[in-house]
Amino acid sequence: MPEAAQRETRVALLLLWLVPALWAVNYIVARKAPGVIGPYMLALGRWGLAALILVVIARGELWRQRTSIVRAWRQYLVLGTLGMLVCGAWVYEGARSTGAMNIALIYSASPVLISLGAVLWLGEGFGVRQKAGVLLALTGVLHVVLKGHWTALTEVQFVAGDAWILAATFSWAAYALLQKKWPSPLSATARLAAICLGGTLVLLPPALWEATRPGADMLSGYAALLVVVAALIPGVGAYWIYGWAQKILGASRVAVALYLGPLYAAGAAWILGEPPGWHHGVGALLILPGVFLVTRPVRPTAPPLPRS
Repeated sequence: MPEAAQRETRVALLLLWLVPALWAVNYIVARKAPGVIGPYMLALGRWGLAALILVVIARGELWRQRTSIVRAWRQYLVLGTLGMLVCGAWVYEGARSTGAMNIALIYSASPVLISLGAVLWLGEGFGVRQKAGVLLALTGVLHVVLKGHWTALTEVQFVAGDAWILAATFSWAAYALLQKKWPSPLSATARLAAICLGGTLVLLPPALWEATRPGADMLSGYAALLVVVAALIPGVGAYWIYGWAQKILGASRVAVALYLGPLYAAGAAWILGEPPGWHHGVGALLILPGVFLVTRPVRPTAPPLPRS
């Protein structure tokens, strides 16, 4: 592997550890949004602002590649629907009526779905070491979510909001796999800009409907702050890194980084004055080696020596 490619791979592996931390901000936004701004308006503001920022940054490339973008417009609408409408507005909608435990349990299936899809649909290699890493990380996630009490699995109550989260889980898996399935001549920045434009278009009708409903939340400075935070951190930041790293590492290896979510959530709780428990430590001892096993680069085998 060329030195430049090796360096790019190392950077992608390092940045993967940052993605769940950026996405954790979105859960804070989701908890603060009810009564301040509706889910579709929040998602529209988030991705509309993200699209504006990315279009300004990548405007030269977008103009040069306008023919290929127009040719693939259906792909950008589909990806915008999956990644911005379903994984944006529907998550905010579900967070109104379901608890953190249920959300974490449902979302923990997303990397598994992506890994299975990458192997069965995209033909990515996934050896014994990667399978063991996925199992180890998933066990650690469940241990953190259940606070070490595995019998709590029998006590989980599913409510209406869980359907929104379940749809978002499958949608994220489809979003990640289709990005790999549909190769693009665009850079990571320009492609995300095109996807954000597609997402903004599909979000516009439901957002307008939401804004005109009786009793709709009035826009305020606090609502604008939530939009800006959601656009910059879990929007442009997390989605750009995820899409760029997936081009280099593959869908299955990148997806396992999502297992780090509960650990970042525990760290945020500690910063806010909620001390972590023993179950967080045990979960970390399971999740971190699991992520390492899946993301560890595979060393190429040396070619056989010629026979004399």
